[in-house]
Amino acid sequence: MRKILLGTLALAVMLPLAARAESWENVSLIDQMCSAKMKANPDAHPVSCALKCASSGFGIYTSSGQFLKFDTAGNEKALAALKVSKKKDHIRANVTGDLKGDTIDVTALSIPD
Repeated sequence: MRKILLGTLALAVMLPLAARAESWENVSLIDQMCSAKMKANPDAHPVSCALKCASSGFGIYTSSGQFLKFDTAGNEKALAALKVSKKKDHIRANVTGDLKGDTIDVTALSIPD
């Protein structure tokens, strides 16, 4: 009984830590189809191309150069933000979500003007 109680207590303490959202500020937003070829200069990637390649999904390049994909909700948020953005290129975003492997479960996304 004591082991079960300790195990339950440990799990209760760890779960909130595992679900903590992370934030990525002022990171390059790019579609997955173009992510490899634009890695050296993602800021040169035009919004028009990102919209054309939207069906491949979206993601970000972190400051360390790692590409992180978005979940379905994140792809929808990115597409909606790109459609109303006045930017032509240099697509930067602020993203909040839970990182699971190389995929972000996006809870919030914005493209600053």
